[in-house]
Order: sequence, then C-alpha cells, then structure tokens
Amino acid sequence: MISIITPIYNDGKYIEETIRSVISQTYEDWEMIVIDDDSKDDGPELVQRIANTDPRIRLISMPENVGAARARNWGLEEACGRYIAFIDGDDVWKNEKLECQLDFMKRKKAGFSYTSYSIVSEDGVLLKRKVTVPKVLDYQKLLKNTAIGCSTVMIDRQVFGDFRMPDKRAGQDTATWLMLLRTGSYAYGLDEILASYRLVKGSVSNNKFEALKRTWETYRDFENLGLLFSIYCFIQYIFNALRRRYLGK
Repeated sequence: MISIITPIYNDGKYIEETIRSVISQTYEDWEMIVIDDDSKDDGPELVQRIANTDPRIRLISMPENVGAARARNWGLEEACGRYIAFIDGDDVWKNEKLECQLDFMKRKKAGFSYTSYSIVSEDGVLLKRKVTVPKVLDYQKLLKNTAIGCSTVMIDRQVFGDFRMPDKRAGQDTATWLMLLRTGSYAYGLDEILASYRLVKGSVSNNKFEALKRTWETYRDFENLGLLFSIYCFIQYIFNALRRRYLGK
C-alpha cells in the first residue's frame, strides 16, 4: 500500500481536483490521509463528502492551526502503507503517477524518489511545461539544489524507517529530505512529468524572499553547517534555482 499524506489549510478552491487526481490513479492500492489544519473555508466539508464515497480517503481535523510539518506528521502517525507519498492540497497528479513511480523505485531498488513536474497558475493555466530533475541526489548535492518537489516524492519506509518531519513552520520538506539523505542514502529522479505544482499568490511556497531565508536557516539551525560552507551552498542554491526557473533544468 501507498499512504498519501495531504495537509490542507483553506484549500477548498482546489482540494476536490487534487483528490480526484488521486482517485483516478491507475495504481489502486493506496490510502489518502487528509489533515485539515484548522481551515476557515469549506475544504474539510468537501473532503468529507468525497471520503463518504471512497473508504480509502480519511479526513483528520486538527483542533488548532499547527503548521504543515505537524499536520503531515499526524498523517505519518496514521499511515499504514509501506510507501509514503505526499501531495499538497492545491497540486495535481497525472493518472499514472503512482504506478510509474513505484515501478521506477522497484527497478532502481530505490528507497527515495521524486519526479519532474509542470507549473500551473492558480486557475490551472500552464506556466512551465516541464521542470526537469537530476537523475540522482545525495546529501551534498541537495544542499545546493531546489530540485525535489514535495508533491512528487515517494519514500519506502522499509528503507528509511518510520520517519517524521522536523517541526518547522516552513521548509520542513527540504529539511526532511536532507535528514533522510544525511545517512549516505540517495534520492533518484524520474524524468517524467507526473505532477503539476500550482503557483498560488501569497502562499508561503511562492514567497521567494522567505524561501531564501528558510534555506539559510536550514543550513545554520538544522544542518549546523559552518558559515563559509553555508555561504558556498547558498550561492550554489541560488544559481540552481535561477537555472531551474529560467531554463527548466
């Protein structure tokens, strides 16, 4: 089984499309755990309505807003699958995403994989056809890269164990990938567009200054890198971010 973890916070405008993209998967042995982080819109009601028609979908409601890391960790506590996949409440998967990625991981004997993706606007208009990803990343390479999109990740818990995300309000996904690769493991990239990332105005993930700030904090506060090495990684991170933004690779 693949356990799919989806935190939502005021994602009512998009969450139904997100869930429909999961229901449409050609690989059917999955469960979807949606964690409502104290939304103020109709997102939770939409999720529950769909969950009533498909027992593979579960809604968990947090009593207060705790942030994406704690919400995802609550989902990880409840997850039953060997494999963990993530999809945010405003992103979308291609129908064959799980099937292709699971086959790729078995062929590669990989415990951690991610895929290429496209970028769309709030209204679903295609902004970038393809963001190409590296074939393989280790800890050192990931420190200098922005390559792994959270909604493309799949992790084998038989390889990495029952992990949890660091308790950060933002950037917890990258901190998690670094934590997993710090052991000397590798993450493998599948160069197929299997997900669409939605660029939502005003979102934390779309704030470039905040992205730079939390990357620096990850280097210094979570990875405990020295100042000079942090500066070196930060320059490489910006270079790779610009290359990915303007060249798509």
